[in-house]
Amino acid sequence: MSGSPSFPPLMQGLNAAGADPFEAACTDAAAGCDGGTIVFDLSPELLRAAIVLAPEVALSKAAVMLPLVAVALQNALGALGPSELPVHLEWQGGLLVNGATCGHVRAATNVADPDAVADWLVVGFELQFMRPGLEGGDTPDVTDLASEGCGDVEPVALLESWSRHLMNWINRWEDEGIAPLHREWTGLAHGIGSEVSVAGRSGRFLGLDETLGLLLRTDARTILVPLTDLLEIRR
Repeated sequence: MSGSPSFPPLMQGLNAAGADPFEAACTDAAAGCDGGTIVFDLSPELLRAAIVLAPEVALSKAAVMLPLVAVALQNALGALGPSELPVHLEWQGGLLVNGATCGHVRAATNVADPDAVADWLVVGFELQFMRPGLEGGDTPDVTDLASEGCGDVEPVALLESWSRHLMNWINRWEDEGIAPLHREWTGLAHGIGSEVSVAGRSGRFLGLDETLGLLLRTDARTILVPLTDLLEIRR
């Protein structure tokens, strides 16, 4: 791990220096920091980062930034990791490598009303690079990038790649709408057709609606779980 990260135009970095970037980003967002601020913490074991966004649309539409950030992270891993590396996404934010959890994405905002325009939206992720003292077989459901053949990938390089993919996906979302992101995420989805528990509900994951909400078959009916149900509300 070497050097300071470089970000695309309209994005600026802030080193959390060991603090939790997600919590720091929420605090800074509430205090009025600029949208596009990426708060990050780099270590050889764990990459943590969060971006502050300033939504201009209702929360029900802005919540798409949660899967968008996850897709950008998957794309960055695809660009820097081994070509055969299988990386998939869980609707509720998990990132899986070779079928085992390697990281997760989460989001927070200051309003709960899906029809309101939030003052800010923070989306962050954690990605495990290595776990000293642990062998892959010790935790079959949890893994790290070093155990999956990504030992040459540096956290700073992945953070930079993620920011570029993130900017690309934000631009596509603004120019082309949600359809390209819907196709990309569906191709990376983990768990479609299986039993899942999300946002306090359990059932069979049938797929996504046109807004990337989760279609859940529970008992004799199908319900829609919107992306806003995944957001943490910070007052």
